[in-house]
Amino acid sequence: MILVATAAAILVVMAMTLARALLGPSLFDRVLAVNSFGTATVLLIAVLGFVGARPDFMDIALLYALINFIGTLAVLKFLRFGDLGHGEREPGL
Repeated sequence: MILVATAAAILVVMAMTLARALLGPSLFDRVLAVNSFGTATVLLIAVLGFVGARPDFMDIALLYALINFIGTLAVLKFLRFGDLGHGEREPGL
């Protein structure tokens, strides 16, 4: 019963972060909200795996966490540099 309440609380947090992603005052606030949404999704997958006695859901949650982290870094790099292929270029090159 307590895990079902935990899953419901995580869903409420996901709704709040989705609202922040849609209403965020700046672009970086929106990216942070999407990252928080991904983290809440990882928690929800882990809780649902525990409720359903499916320990293999932890592997899925960890994989999703890695994808969420790398995706956030890629979006932030694209927003800063406008390109994913190159880093900062030295002057004169």
